[in-house]
Amino acid sequence: MPTVGIKRDLLFKALGRTYTDEEFDELCFEYGLELDEITSEKEIISREQGDTKASEASDVILYKIDVPANRYDLLCLEGLVRGLQVFKNKLEAPRYRRVSPVSGDPQKLIITKETAAVRPFAVAAVLRNITFTQERYDSFIELQEKLHQNICRKRSLVAIGTHDLDTISGPFTYTAKPPGDISFKPLNQTKEYTATELMSLYKTDSHLRHYLHIIEDKPVYPIIYDSNGVVLSMPPIINGNHSKITLQTKNVFIECTATDLTKAKIVLDMMVTMFSEYCSQPFTVEEAEVVYPDGKTCIYPELAYRKEKLSGEFINRKVGINESTEKIAQLLTRMCLLSQATGVGDEIEVEIPPTRSDVIHACDIMEDAAIAYGFNNITRTTPRAYTVANQFPLNKLTELLRQDLAAAGFTEALNFALCSAEDIADKLGKKISETRAAHISNPKTAEFQVARTTLLPGLLKTIAANRKMPLPLKLFEISDVVLKDETKDVGARNSRRFCAVYYNKSPGFEVIHGLLDRTMQLLEVKSARGEGYHIQAADDSTFFPGRCAEILVRGKTVGRLGVLHPDVINRFELTMPCSAMEIDIEPFLGHTAETLLTHDVPMQEVIKHKFPMQEGSQQAPLSRPTSTKTVFGDVSTQEGLKALNDFLADKSYMEGFAASQADMTVFDAIPSPPSLTFCHLRRWYNHIKSFQRERARLPAAKREFVLPAAPPASTNNTSDDDDIDLFGSDDEAESAEAARIKEQRLAEYAAKKSKKPALIAKSSILLDVKPWDDETDMAKLEECVRSVCMDGLLWGQSKLVPVGYGIKKLQIGCVVEDDKVGTDLLEEAITAFEDYVQSVDVAAFNKI
Repeated sequence: MPTVGIKRDLLFKALGRTYTDEEFDELCFEYGLELDEITSEKEIISREQGDTKASEASDVILYKIDVPANRYDLLCLEGLVRGLQVFKNKLEAPRYRRVSPVSGDPQKLIITKETAAVRPFAVAAVLRNITFTQERYDSFIELQEKLHQNICRKRSLVAIGTHDLDTISGPFTYTAKPPGDISFKPLNQTKEYTATELMSLYKTDSHLRHYLHIIEDKPVYPIIYDSNGVVLSMPPIINGNHSKITLQTKNVFIECTATDLTKAKIVLDMMVTMFSEYCSQPFTVEEAEVVYPDGKTCIYPELAYRKEKLSGEFINRKVGINESTEKIAQLLTRMCLLSQATGVGDEIEVEIPPTRSDVIHACDIMEDAAIAYGFNNITRTTPRAYTVANQFPLNKLTELLRQDLAAAGFTEALNFALCSAEDIADKLGKKISETRAAHISNPKTAEFQVARTTLLPGLLKTIAANRKMPLPLKLFEISDVVLKDETKDVGARNSRRFCAVYYNKSPGFEVIHGLLDRTMQLLEVKSARGEGYHIQAADDSTFFPGRCAEILVRGKTVGRLGVLHPDVINRFELTMPCSAMEIDIEPFLGHTAETLLTHDVPMQEVIKHKFPMQEGSQQAPLSRPTSTKTVFGDVSTQEGLKALNDFLADKSYMEGFAASQADMTVFDAIPSPPSLTFCHLRRWYNHIKSFQRERARLPAAKREFVLPAAPPASTNNTSDDDDIDLFGSDDEAESAEAARIKEQRLAEYAAKKSKKPALIAKSSILLDVKPWDDETDMAKLEECVRSVCMDGLLWGQSKLVPVGYGIKKLQIGCVVEDDKVGTDLLEEAITAFEDYVQSVDVAAFNKI
């Protein structure tokens, strides 16, 4: 989610009034935004670089506002103010127009065929007679940078160039040339450089070096000239110094080169609509003509308005409100979506302006209606769906296996779901085409190119990062892999796998084989051919020849185990033998993978919420036992119900963590549904009532909760002596006393347990922090890393590890509390020191 920093006083001046911090926070929430932080430039620099460098910084208050990633129109002061003013009914949404030049032909941008090898598309427009102030100029530059980081994907999809039109002359030519043939004076430089020299110059530039990779490996570089041969820009790297815009600039020529034409149109529309209000004719943009290599001519910017129709009933139903068609149209108009009722039923016609490229579906319009209505104003209602929650069987099986595998002496590792193509193919001795891997179309790093198809590489890399730990190393992981599957609507599916490795001076195949036997014992699969499991010899390039076997369960292959091939071990930088096993655990679920919910909706819920009744859904009244006496007392009395309610205050069931016959017997002993006064008992009662259809299949009770009823009084004529049993025991008194003692002990145990400190889940993380080059001050880099302070973070030992060419990386360990600190948070905090840190990788991640 992008964060926009805006000066508070400037914002209030544009809004026409001042707000307290609380009032503006509430306004942001109403509009679907979030006031993330109230700070100042001085405070930011002091926090990131120290008080010394912050001494000369500004004390002007800044509002840091979180904006949804798809709302490109809110990334600058102009768009944000315009949206808030329309939302508060203080302004009507402006109408943007494309106009022809007052005199002469429109500016022309000619694209040559050479650009097809790098960036084949371009669009252009002119902001005529614009007036800049320092604040407007800063906002103009800031919007370019926000768009570059957001929709432009760090200039890889679109690059924006802005030029002073009065310093250049059209028509302009967009072409591509070898880097040695390009020479110009780049922005803010005093001499000319060739493109090759520029690429070397900017390798140490903290800002531009991040974009060099986009074209540096291309045989030709894109370049834009004017009719006199003056270079406007070399996208996506740098503009020419000759045409740079200043506060005195009156006419701005904007060009966007791109690999994605749709994104280029959106970016151009955003730039011109946000700042066209400063032109002599507000909200007008002068058109430009773009000529493609095939002779096709297009006029930009498009500034296209389109209309969509949807029903008021759709919005009411999805949002959960009940408003008239006219009221909904007013709500949408407040969100810059000019709307009106058509008069045909409850149909609404909505006009989508060029600033709202995020509206691509009726659900987007519905969301804007909900924002304008106010989320806090939507009445909270009970969902119509009435279900009984249950743990997903595959996750339940996974959790049970984890505990017993850890008890077998193996340590669990958790690795990333993404990896490099080399990890799952070349390093394992396989071809990438045979792996059925799902590839990332535009991977950020070489470490995250594909979704993993096996858990083995992650465990081997974890061992490689922990080679100095005492031997043997025994690791396991139970996680999902992703495999291509044409039968699925998304073309791929998840598969839950279990993988274990044993690393020692000897291969230890018998250890892995023993773990397999133990796993099958836990899964209640016998060692036998046919209906059980067995192993048989197999060939696999990942394993040593003759030391590999496939695992068959009920005649089907579920995995493999064996001793890894020496080449595989070497490719993962290991030095000792290693045996491994990997199996698919989903086949062991049988038919219990998904359980249909067949419970009837209780009658009181049907009546209360007006659920439709199904035929035959009402059950015959259950027969009640004659006894209402339990270990908690007589549940036909208020005292007995209160004792039972207190017992269930911190419990879901009478015994253990699942429903059993103990719950059913106590349920049957209660004569009628308990009142709302006994909230815990009422909650338990309604829950157990949903198990009536499957009560016969519930496990038996471990103890008796319901006491036998007293024998009925005899109606025969007997002597008074027959009413007295001189040798009888006072069972009822003893039972009551036993219940009292039991309750007392339970209360004491609960009190003792509540004082016991909760276990805190922690992880040990090993980070690889990579510098930019061999000139980076590694001592300063480590100082920056250790300066990252968070609650639940403890830094450990560190060392410098040679990478190559004299470059060393910092390898540093830390212990974190899982609930407070995540790896993403750590990486973000460390990479903020961009002058020293190039990237951060998690070398090892182990639960403690």
